[in-house]
Amino acid sequence: MTPIRLTWLAVPVLNTLFQIFTKLGAAQLGNTGGMTWLENALTSHWILAAIAVEIICFFIWMTVLAELDLSRAFPLSGISYVLVIATGWFAFGEPIVGFQIIGSGLILTGVWLIAGARQA
Repeated sequence: MTPIRLTWLAVPVLNTLFQIFTKLGAAQLGNTGGMTWLENALTSHWILAAIAVEIICFFIWMTVLAELDLSRAFPLSGISYVLVIATGWFAFGEPIVGFQIIGSGLILTGVWLIAGARQA
């Protein structure tokens, strides 16, 4: 089994940052619409930060895919779901319900099982 590398964990962390920045950008833009919305989006520091994070994540993801089989790499992105739920609660005061906790545990268990699966 290949030992886990920090670059592999960067992908779900950067995906989570992307979601945070996008949410903050969306809140900043509101419901303006049309060309005004597009102009505001293209000058929003939150939206620009989201785009920058997504570009960085893309290049890290390419590195991860060069090191791992797709079937072992992709489940790492599932960690993002758990991080987004935790961040929504911590940063935005969003409620967490029991099913989200159970689902998060199942996701983390599934990622762990897939990452530890031996190739035949």
